[in-house]
Amino acid sequence: MVDEAAMEALGAELAQRLEPDGTLLLYGDLGAGKTVLVRGLAAALGVPGREVQSPTFTIVREHEAAGTRLIHVDLYRLNEREVEAMGLEETLAGGGVKAVEWAERLPFPVAAGSIRIRIERLADGRRRVVEDTPLDDV
Repeated sequence: MVDEAAMEALGAELAQRLEPDGTLLLYGDLGAGKTVLVRGLAAALGVPGREVQSPTFTIVREHEAAGTRLIHVDLYRLNEREVEAMGLEETLAGGGVKAVEWAERLPFPVAAGSIRIRIERLADGRRRVVEDTPLDDV
């Protein structure tokens, strides 16, 4: 079981695996902790955690710190056709660490070596990470 502090710590651990140009694909319901995990990832990359908010209304937020670039994407409000029209495929193939919330809405394959995390929110408010799978054949 993973509480909020542990979720941030997991994000920090993932930063080492994702730097300099990796992609993190996040799956989970509203309130599961996807943004909390990204906050931990960002902090480990040198981006102040307070700057990391759910980009639901802006869709994509870019952060830079200490020569590192973090691209935080939230696809909650979009369908696959809208995502495809954004040209996001090029962004995800580019430089920097990328974190994509609601990754199931991506209509195209992502780079091999991307990491997929599925988070479940439990009734008591804690979270459980049910999957941490490198994507090698996408």
